[in-house]
Amino acid sequence: MMLSRFLFCLAMLVTSILMISTVHAAPVETFQFKDEVTKVRFQALSRELRCPKCQNQNLADSNSTVASAMRLELYNLLVEGKADIEIVNIMVSSYGEFVLYRPRVTSLTYILWFGPALLILIGIIVVIIIVRKKPATKESLALDNKQQEKLNQLLQRDSNVAASNKASPNETKQEKE
Repeated sequence: MMLSRFLFCLAMLVTSILMISTVHAAPVETFQFKDEVTKVRFQALSRELRCPKCQNQNLADSNSTVASAMRLELYNLLVEGKADIEIVNIMVSSYGEFVLYRPRVTSLTYILWFGPALLILIGIIVVIIIVRKKPATKESLALDNKQQEKLNQLLQRDSNVAASNKASPNETKQEKE
């Protein structure tokens, strides 16, 4: 008992130390910009472009070597005086459409852009059709002669069975006395 309590306390201590010692590292790169506008453009583009190695991290948040190389390439393109759209086109040609958080509207991405709106429209149409559906009237719910006759037969048969079941228990009580 004492040993298990000691092992539990030791495991909790080790877990606590490991949890405290985890550090979320961010990339540390010091680029020198000629002006504040270029720095802001660098930050905006590095947040807008996605790291191709990481699942869902932008260049600013990723620590991978690919993201580091892309940040350096981004810096060099900004220093060369390239426009933002030129830089994005260069990155897309080098790394593919995946680097864009907001893919361009092309024939390949129509379903991505317009699919959700189309599904919502279809849902609205289905709801309207269901709501506008003609409610059942008394005439449509009324039984015809054949159905009424069948219902009466079933009810008569059920009442006969119920009457015979009701009589049977009484007879058994009387027989027991």
